Amino acid sequence: MKKIKTGIIGSGFIGPAHIEALRRLGFVEVIALADVDEKTARARAGQLNIPSAYGNYRELLKNKDIDAIHNCTPNYLHFRITKDALLAGKHVVSEKPLAMNSGESERLVSLAKKMNLVNAVDFNYRFYPLIQEAKEMVRTNRLGKIYAVHGSYLQDWLLLETDYNWRLDAKLGGRSRAVADIGSHWCDLIQFITGLKITSVYADIRTVLPFRKRPKGEIETFKGKQDKPKGYQKIKIKTEDYGSVLLKFDNGAPGVFTVSQVSAGRKNRLWFEIDAEKCSLCWDQERPKEMGIGYRDKPNEILPKDPSLLSRRAGAYAHYPGGHPEGYPDGPRNLFENVYRFILKRKGKPEFPTFQDGHNEIVITEAVLESQRRKKWVGVRY
Repeated sequence: MKKIKTGIIGSGFIGPAHIEALRRLGFVEVIALADVDEKTARARAGQLNIPSAYGNYRELLKNKDIDAIHNCTPNYLHFRITKDALLAGKHVVSEKPLAMNSGESERLVSLAKKMNLVNAVDFNYRFYPLIQEAKEMVRTNRLGKIYAVHGSYLQDWLLLETDYNWRLDAKLGGRSRAVADIGSHWCDLIQFITGLKITSVYADIRTVLPFRKRPKGEIETFKGKQDKPKGYQKIKIKTEDYGSVLLKFDNGAPGVFTVSQVSAGRKNRLWFEIDAEKCSLCWDQERPKEMGIGYRDKPNEILPKDPSLLSRRAGAYAHYPGGHPEGYPDGPRNLFENVYRFILKRKGKPEFPTFQDGHNEIVITEAVLESQRRKKWVGVRY
């Protein structure tokens, strides 16, 4: 099989996760990395065993050997870098959000189509084997009519007033934080499984900690704490820590989800329940190897992640036998395999989230913000 050569732009938390997942595919070679400056890029490339390093992403884009790039930079850089990559003729896998607003994301959807380039957004939770099984159960009508959907995505990494990260700055992360950052994953996942579209929202979002203490003289991390900060700077926070959003779907079903980054003890708990005519489904990302199936007239079931028990379609995403857990790193691996096989074949329909899906999630987030401002139901204008 032909090897595809790719470059990574950004080497924070998510960049190395992309690199690890790509290397597991066997037919993708990471040959270059770009970061904020040459010193940082060389250091990180050395740590990650990547042959070429660039202190300017535009120099990486000039490398004719590179077929695709992964945009793993902070949110405010997504639009500019992705646009430049498309114009340079590179296929693009972008972290979400695709852009800072729907105007920008719409332009990227159009440009990718015009340039005839493969485009994807890292909504990786779609690619857990049991999520694929849930989608297959909906597709084959094992649930029947969907009555309601509810759930949450809860974290605690911003619980303390001394917890600080660039995502708290609206200029760097965007006007929405909890809804855009983790709520977008929840909404994408539910729409993927059910095949339904969110048509309107009613939001209640809150900034629980209106002021935070930003550590001085320390590198900001995702760890929620700093080693011996040289004092603190008081910072006003303009983005939400918490939100609950009522939903309406295009089949008439209602829904609701809650997002929070200040829920003690919840590290990365994406949870949902789908209530339907024949049964219900529930799943928790922190316990990814089992899915609950609820019944009215017989005992409930726990379906384990075991390829021998899954449908053929879902079983293809489980790479180890039952009893051998697969988790977060396997989602990007499965997503990227679909992306890069599509780059090679360019046939059929993409079986991965595209820029259009990324744009749709930004439109939902903007409707949530508008609903909060107007205190009323707001339609989602795709």
